[in-house]
Amino acid sequence: MKFTLTCVTSAATALLLGGCALQSPPSSSQLAELELAHAKAPQEWRAGGSAGKLEAGWLASFNDPRLNALADEALAYNQDLRVAASRVEIAAVALQAAGGGLYPEVNLLGRSGGKVNNGGSQLSGLILQGSWEIDLWGRLRYGQAAADAQYQSAQADQRFASQSLLATLAKAWFLAAEASRQLGLNTEMQQAAEKLAQLAEDRRRVGVGSEAEVALALANLHGLRDGGEQIKLSLSQSKRALEMILGRYPAAEIELPSELASLPPLPPTGLPSELLERRPDVIAAERKVAAAFARSGEASAARLPRLSLTAALSTVSSSIFVLQERDQPSFGAGASVLVPLLNGGQLQAQVELRGLEQKQAAAAFAAIAQRAFNEVETALANEAALAKREPLLRQGLSENQRALGLEHERYQVGSRDLRSVQQQQLATLGASMSLLRLQSEQRLQRVQLHLALGGEVLGPK
Repeated sequence: MKFTLTCVTSAATALLLGGCALQSPPSSSQLAELELAHAKAPQEWRAGGSAGKLEAGWLASFNDPRLNALADEALAYNQDLRVAASRVEIAAVALQAAGGGLYPEVNLLGRSGGKVNNGGSQLSGLILQGSWEIDLWGRLRYGQAAADAQYQSAQADQRFASQSLLATLAKAWFLAAEASRQLGLNTEMQQAAEKLAQLAEDRRRVGVGSEAEVALALANLHGLRDGGEQIKLSLSQSKRALEMILGRYPAAEIELPSELASLPPLPPTGLPSELLERRPDVIAAERKVAAAFARSGEASAARLPRLSLTAALSTVSSSIFVLQERDQPSFGAGASVLVPLLNGGQLQAQVELRGLEQKQAAAAFAAIAQRAFNEVETALANEAALAKREPLLRQGLSENQRALGLEHERYQVGSRDLRSVQQQQLATLGASMSLLRLQSEQRLQRVQLHLALGGEVLGPK
C-alpha cells in the first residue's frame, strides 16, 4: 500500500510540473495598440493640461467641509453603492469556488446495517474516497484566472461607481448652491421692482406719471415673483436629489449652501498614456478582456483529455457474510482518463463562443478607452473656454449695473420713462444670472475633469 501511494503521489507531482503553462492576456497598452490603432493617443493632451502626478483627495480642493462630510455619508448609505459592493462580494465567492477545483476532493461515505428478514444485518462500514483532477492543460487554472479577473473587474467597477457617485454629489451640491444664489438675486430684483412700482404710483399720484406705468411696473414685479416660485421649486428638487444620493428619505429638508464653493487652481492632468492605467472603468474593461481570454483558454482545454487520480480507504463488516480481513481497512488507488470524442460539436462551439466573447470584450475596452480620452479633452476645452468668458461676463455685469443706476436717476428726474428702467433692470438680472451660471459651470466642469482623469476623490484618512 505504501508503494502504491508513493507511486501515485510521484506521478501526480510529475504531471503537475509538466502541465501546460497558462498564456497571459494582453495588457492595457497592448489592447490599446491593437484596438485603438486608428485613434492612437498623443504624447500630451491636445486641449491643454499639464504633466504631473494627480494628487488624491480632489474633493477637498474646493475647501467645503460640509461637502466632505456629505461624501462620507454617501459612501456609507447610498443604495446604488451597496449594489456595486454586493457584486464584488459575489465575484469574491465565485473566485473561491473556481479555485476549489484545483485541490483534491475528499468524501466520507458511512453506512449502517439494516434488518434482513427480521434478523441479522446488511453490510456496514466507512469509505473515505478522494479524487483529484490533474490540470494538465490548464482548464481549471484558466477557470480560476477568469474568476480572478472578473473579481478585479468588479472591484474596479465599484471604485468607479464610488467616484461617479461622489462626482454626482459634488455637482448636485454646486447646482443647489447656484439655485440658492439665483433665489437671492431674484429676491434683490423683486425688492428693486417693488420700489420701482411704488415710485410709479407716487409719480401717478402727483400727476407726472400714468396708470400705464403703474400697470407695467406691477406686471414686472409679478413676473419676478413667478420666477422666484420656479427657483424655489428647483431648490426643493435639488434637496431631494441630494437626499437620495445620501441615502436619506427625500423630504427636501437638507440645508443647502448659499454661495458657490471656491474654484481651486487647475490640477495636473498627467499624460494620455497614463489614463488607461489609472481610470477604474478602463481597468474594469481591461479585466473583462482578461476574463474572456481565460474563458477562451478554458474552453480550448476542455476539448483535451482529462486525467484524474482516485483513492479510497474503507472498512466494511457484516453479520451475514464472512468477509476476509474484516477488521483491517483496505486501500485502493488508481487513475482515470476521460477523452472527449463525440459531443455534437458542443465543445467546439464553446471555443468559438468564448472567442467571440473575447472579441466583444476587447471592442468594449476600446470604446470605453476612447470615451475616457474624449471626456478629458472635452473637459479641458471647456475649462479653457469658461476661463476666457468669465472676465467678459464680469465686465458686462459691471456696465449693466452702472447703466441701471443711471436709468433710475433719469427716471426720477423725468428724463426717462419706466420702460427703459425695467428693460435695464432685466438686463442687469440677466447679466447676473449669466455670470452665476458660468461660475457654477466652472465647478461642474472641474468635477467632470477630475472624474475623467480618474483621480481619487477622497484622500487617505
